[in-house]
Amino acid sequence: MKPTVVVFDIGGVLVDWQPHLAWYDEFATEDEAKAFMARTDFFARNLRGDAGERFSDMALELDDPEDQRRLAAYVPNYARTVEHAVPGSWEILDALKAKGVPVHAITNWSAETWPEGLKSHPRLGEVFGSLVISGEEGVIKPDPRIFAMLCARAGVAPADCVFIDDSAKNVQGARDAGWDAIHFTNAQDLRAALQERGLL
Repeated sequence: MKPTVVVFDIGGVLVDWQPHLAWYDEFATEDEAKAFMARTDFFARNLRGDAGERFSDMALELDDPEDQRRLAAYVPNYARTVEHAVPGSWEILDALKAKGVPVHAITNWSAETWPEGLKSHPRLGEVFGSLVISGEEGVIKPDPRIFAMLCARAGVAPADCVFIDDSAKNVQGARDAGWDAIHFTNAQDLRAALQERGLL
């Protein structure tokens, strides 16, 4: 059975996320910004944000007052980190919609930073039939519950869906949930994979 519904991840598939840009005016170099991210274990904390925690609360866990201030400032500065689209992906999404293919999304994204991201990419709030934002639900990919949420919200079965994600772990999570899935590396290969499935 071939899938009839396409479900996108957003960060790394449709939107290019460069978190160090939140602090581009704080540090003289990109390396300094990335050193701050390393010493504050930013990516682990960001994943906690994706699961529903607040950055201001996580900032209080840090010892250095300046690092506390910087981490808390991530949310108001977030739009800087997602200014650019991933080349070619939006054209594929639009081609799917033009063919009448239902298009939905599941994203690991903080409930706090989502409204800031919409300032850079307002279409994200309009283009999907159903949308599951992990930070609003308190569940992150690859937890099988988040895939079940999308199915319930969109009124589709797992076998109907093909999921596109740049994380191999999340791709495997979708497959474990009974979905077809494509590991995103670039738009050209994604288009070919969707054509193979008769979706484009």
